Amino acid sequence: MSIPIGAHVDQTDPIAEATARGTTLVQFFLGDPQGYKGPEIRYAGGAAGLREDAAAAGIDLYVHAPYIVNVATTNNRIRIPSRKLLQQHLDAAAEIGAKGLIVHGGHVNAGDDPKTGFDNWRKAVEATDLKIPVLIENTAGGDHAMTRHLDRIAGVWEAISAAEGFENIGFCLDTCHAWAGGIGLADAVANLRKITGRIDLVHANDSRDAFDSGADRHANFGAGQLDPDEFAAVVRDAGAPVICETPGGAAEHQADFAWLRERL
Repeated sequence: MSIPIGAHVDQTDPIAEATARGTTLVQFFLGDPQGYKGPEIRYAGGAAGLREDAAAAGIDLYVHAPYIVNVATTNNRIRIPSRKLLQQHLDAAAEIGAKGLIVHGGHVNAGDDPKTGFDNWRKAVEATDLKIPVLIENTAGGDHAMTRHLDRIAGVWEAISAAEGFENIGFCLDTCHAWAGGIGLADAVANLRKITGRIDLVHANDSRDAFDSGADRHANFGAGQLDPDEFAAVVRDAGAPVICETPGGAAEHQADFAWLRERL
C-alpha cells in the first residue's frame, strides 16, 4: 500500500517546497497562524496561479487554519472572530483548490460545561459555508479541550452530526497530539474511527514529551518518545494521506519520509 507522505512547508512557494521534498502533497498556512488579520496568498501567481500550477504539477494542497481559531469557546470576543476567520480561510483555501482546511478543536473555559462547547461546534458548522472539507484535528493539551480526549471528541461528533453541512466535516489524526494528550496509539485508529467513522488526514509527528504530558512539541521520526512500530502502525491503519509537521527543512523531511516508508 502506497500512502502519500508530504510535509508542512512555507507558504511562499508550496510547489517548489513539494518538489524539493520529492512529494505530491504539502500543507501550509495562509497568512499569520497567530493573528486575526485574515488569510493572505503569498504565492507570486496569486490564488488562481497557485491553483493552476499545483494542478499541473499533480500536487495536493492542504491549508492549516490559524491556531487561534476557537469556535467552541463561550467567550464571544473569541468565538465570533474565530468563526469569521474560519470562513475567510475556507474561502481562500477553496480559491487555491485545497483538499481541506485543518482546524484545531478549541476549548471552553474552566467553569464551562463541555456540552456548551459541543453545541458551539454544531452552530459553527451550520453557520459556515463549507466550500471544501474542514478536518477537525485532535489536540495535545488542556483539561477543557474539545478534542484532546476520546470522550470529548465523541461529544463534538455527536453534536455536529446533527448539523447541516456535516458531510463536509472530516477528521485529522495527529500522532504527537494523541500520545501527549493521553490517547493510546495501539488502538487510536480503531477508537477514533468508532467515533468519527473516518480519518481523512494524518499529521505524523514524533513527540519530545511523555505520554499524557499535555505538551505539544513535535520531534523528527525516531528522535522522540513514540514507539517506532506503534507509530508506523497508526499511519498504516489510518490509510490516509500523511503530512509531517516535523522540525527542519527539505533534507530533514526527506529523512523522516524515508524512516516512515521503511517501516510501512
